[in-house]
Amino acid sequence: MSRPDFTCGRRIRGGWRLLPLALVTCLAPSPVGAADAAEGTWLPLFNGRDLSGWIPKIKGYPVGENFGETFRVADGAIQVRYDQYRGRFAGRFGHLFYQTPYAHYRLRLEYRFLEPQYPEGSPGWAVRNSGIMIHGQSPESMRQDQDFPVSIEVQLLGGDGVNPRTTGNLCTPGTNVVLDGELRLEHCLSSRSPTFHGDQWVTAEVEVRGNQLVRHRINGEEVLAYAAPQLDPRDADAAALLDSGQPKLLAGGSISLQSESHPVDFRKVEIMELQP
Repeated sequence: MSRPDFTCGRRIRGGWRLLPLALVTCLAPSPVGAADAAEGTWLPLFNGRDLSGWIPKIKGYPVGENFGETFRVADGAIQVRYDQYRGRFAGRFGHLFYQTPYAHYRLRLEYRFLEPQYPEGSPGWAVRNSGIMIHGQSPESMRQDQDFPVSIEVQLLGGDGVNPRTTGNLCTPGTNVVLDGELRLEHCLSSRSPTFHGDQWVTAEVEVRGNQLVRHRINGEEVLAYAAPQLDPRDADAAALLDSGQPKLLAGGSISLQSESHPVDFRKVEIMELQP
């Protein structure tokens, strides 16, 4: 991702709430095609060396505590690992939050699943399962024992070597969306993607236009699109956010990467901010 030309000193908001503006360290833009150049520049959210700018939140532990080094960096990738866990997995779902919320952007990364899943007490549905959470609540607003942030999940799945299994799906912890003009209340909706078996790297991209439109792309192909992401008042954590004064329609929010008991790597995590 590094190039000899750098963009430096760009100002961003420094946290979930509107905190004082802070300067960001130099970021190396990635190559863009003609269509990309018309929109903006890809900038890395992950520096390839450490977890600077990222905040772990693992169920049962305080914000910022990276239990068992669940999230670590090696070989230029964010690695999700469980070799320091002992006993049953016990629902210790984790999320690695980027420090800055966004509303209008394109986010892309490469991911791959590795074998095996953590062997003790891991849920069957979490085999080769991870995700990118967008329009999420802040890690500080989560309960210590909360499984998942209230958010929209771009679900990432790997095949079992035999059966079809789409990726770039949609799951909705504490949320709903509008698809083809209809409010959808199901927890997960499948995409149109092919299946990816083995440990190959796959490129996932999500285009987010506030609360107007969200598109999922896998290896450059659109596989799902929907609108009006919103809080679901049937969910207790979403209801608490509504009671605190948060608008029902989700116009922006946190970005996080999931830990759900199966080892996964993320690399080349980049963002392009878009005009509203």
